[in-house]
Amino acid sequence: MSAPDVTVVVAVPDTMPYPAACLDSLVGQSLAPGRLEVVVVGDGSTDGGEALLDGYAARHPGLFRVVHQHDSGGPAAPADRGPAMARGRFVLFLGADDRLDPEALERLVAAADAWGSDVVVPKQVGVSGRLVPLGLFHAGAGSAGFTDSAPARALTGTELFLFDLVRCHGLLHDEESKVSSDRPFTPEACLRAGRVSVLADHDRYFPVLREDRGNVTERASVLDRLRGIAALQQVADELAESGHELDDIRARSFAWDVPRLLQDAFLLLDDGLQRRVCAEVGRMVERFGARQVYHRLPVAERLRLELAAAVGPEALRDQIRYEAAHGEPPVVVDGRRHYAGYPAFRDARLGLPDELFLLREEPPFEAAPPLSPAQQLWRGVVPEQLRRGLRRHPVWRRLANSANRGRG
Repeated sequence: MSAPDVTVVVAVPDTMPYPAACLDSLVGQSLAPGRLEVVVVGDGSTDGGEALLDGYAARHPGLFRVVHQHDSGGPAAPADRGPAMARGRFVLFLGADDRLDPEALERLVAAADAWGSDVVVPKQVGVSGRLVPLGLFHAGAGSAGFTDSAPARALTGTELFLFDLVRCHGLLHDEESKVSSDRPFTPEACLRAGRVSVLADHDRYFPVLREDRGNVTERASVLDRLRGIAALQQVADELAESGHELDDIRARSFAWDVPRLLQDAFLLLDDGLQRRVCAEVGRMVERFGARQVYHRLPVAERLRLELAAAVGPEALRDQIRYEAAHGEPPVVVDGRRHYAGYPAFRDARLGLPDELFLLREEPPFEAAPPLSPAQQLWRGVVPEQLRRGLRRHPVWRRLANSANRGRG
């Protein structure tokens, strides 16, 4: 029996009733029979999920392979158990509360084969308020590097991976992380891949935000999320080329992942946890060179990072409240420089550098050279309207061109 084209790995903890829609989307794939296998790992679910999985395996014996295990306490162990059983040329990890477009896998495999891709990033569409990185899906790309920002901004674990790449490098998910366990796996796969591609021609993947906010990323603590971000940055430090590639991965975390944890929800944490979060952000800013990419971040994001890293929770709380109450700050103009006039700007108690608030700098003004005596006489004697008319006359243009050639 020939090997299938793709193995989809689905880990199913307590996520009922969402796995049914996920598995139905796999039953409905347009790939011909035998080209797809689904390895489903029941991760100690106690909400009826185990019986649901067995029912799908009984109804679709050539499609589903189900294994049951005790609750592992996180997404990494079941995700890694799936590839150990996989037989496909490609592997894709699918959340139990997510689903695929019917043609998703067929198109992904076709694109990977046509482009010779080791990793293909599918277009994503958020459902029920789920946030996805839409900016990289304006157009497909047979080959995309981190300097194109596409892989740097994806890194969600929903990509199609060449199984030989996974096997050759022994890629594993982070079992210590309760959230974003794919953070070391996905960036390492992309950085080791010979070719990373983006398939953006259709809505292929549908991550769903559960009504009970039960997605693992939603229920994870802020410290768990920060540890996941740190794992991504550690892989980047080890494998990414210094310069644009590394800076794009840094900017991905420090322009989006970390600042979004320093918004309104930060105010709901107790004082002790706020201080721990600020200390962890400070370590990440120092360890992973966040300040080197501050110029690529909006002022509000880099300001919250710096307040957390260098000042502390009190000033960060003030900044978050100001943003919520006032939105955009006034613009402070000082010479050619335009600054965001947040209350922290030039606050002597905080001692933050002006560059942190810089919006833009106008180019230096170049004064026109002084007029010669002949030019001054010409402007004084001949009215401006007549001068403009003369400049449009063909004879005048020939004389001007002749004079310019003489000066050349």
